[in-house]
Amino acid sequence: MTQPPDPVELTRRLIRCRSVTPEEGGALDLLQQVLEPLGFVCHRLVFSEDGTPNVDNLYARLGTGSPHLCFAGHTDVVPPGNPDDWRVDPFGGEVVDDAVIGRGAVDMKGAVACFVAAASRLAAGRGGEPGGSVSLLITGDEEGPSINGTRKVLDWMRERGEVPDYCLVGEPSSGTDLCDTIKIGRRGSMNFELTVHGTQGHSAYPQHADNPVHRLVRGLHRLTGDRLDEGSEHFEPSTLQVTSVDVGNPATNVIPAQATARFNVRFNDLHDSTAVERWVRERVEPDAPRFDLAVRVSGESFLCTPGPLSDALSAAVEEKLGRTPILGTGGGTSDGRFIKDLCPVAELGLKNALAHQVDERAPLRDLRDLTDVYEVALKRLLAC
Repeated sequence: MTQPPDPVELTRRLIRCRSVTPEEGGALDLLQQVLEPLGFVCHRLVFSEDGTPNVDNLYARLGTGSPHLCFAGHTDVVPPGNPDDWRVDPFGGEVVDDAVIGRGAVDMKGAVACFVAAASRLAAGRGGEPGGSVSLLITGDEEGPSINGTRKVLDWMRERGEVPDYCLVGEPSSGTDLCDTIKIGRRGSMNFELTVHGTQGHSAYPQHADNPVHRLVRGLHRLTGDRLDEGSEHFEPSTLQVTSVDVGNPATNVIPAQATARFNVRFNDLHDSTAVERWVRERVEPDAPRFDLAVRVSGESFLCTPGPLSDALSAAVEEKLGRTPILGTGGGTSDGRFIKDLCPVAELGLKNALAHQVDERAPLRDLRDLTDVYEVALKRLLAC
């Protein structure tokens, strides 16, 4: 059997693939070249939809038995910004000060490399079969619109009966210390565009106009002053953040006809998106008899009850790193919001502080330690 890859070297090679969403950039080609000699059966899945770019995805499986653990991740990355702001080439995969620097080192090519290395070690130790099954669902659409990636791969998996017992997502879940947090859920996310209508007029004669800016400000004051909740057992309180207020009025003596605000709500498991929208409308209506509200739901909140998956991950962290991770639900959305409808899901990966930043980097020690944690968790889940 082919030797298991080194997680550091594989991370460096993946970073050198310029896979800025939605470009594949050679990253999936590289993973397929690594996985097939290890015994994985690989499927390349290209999906498209009107008005969105085609996206290349990879599904690879080793073994046919149960239990079946699927690792979900992505090789697409956000743009690096100005390369001159980086200490080194953001796509060079260079090692500086005992860390791999490059776009995607943390989010999340490093974790992909760690899991491939861990699964390969386990298979090598058992003569090519890991016990049960191990698969990887790797998309090129996580940092983009998330239309032609994980969701459609999951549909393809259901149709083929490729339903795992557990799914581990390699998003950077760690805070201060590696593996200090295992995410077992995520808050929901909604984006609102609120347009309040008034009556245009001269600012010297406000009695003949209806100023929508004043109405909008009062509505926003109520939205930002009232709390959705005080939090729940596994979630922090829901939040609302105003991200933009626009009037588009170049004149200083004209009361505008309309004013618009945009805001984002991150909500916990005490609500669904329908309830949140109702809550917003109830706080706008008293001061704005005429308004339009555009709503886009990025994902509903979800919680996977602690069980075998989170237990195995926690035990692996304790064994290899000597710390007890917390079970958290913070941060933004992830593809876990799609996977939780198929099987229990948890997230465990590198430290998130430098994700998407200039000089994004993963310490060599963290890459090797995360590989060890993944390997122990696999042994526990697959009863090897």
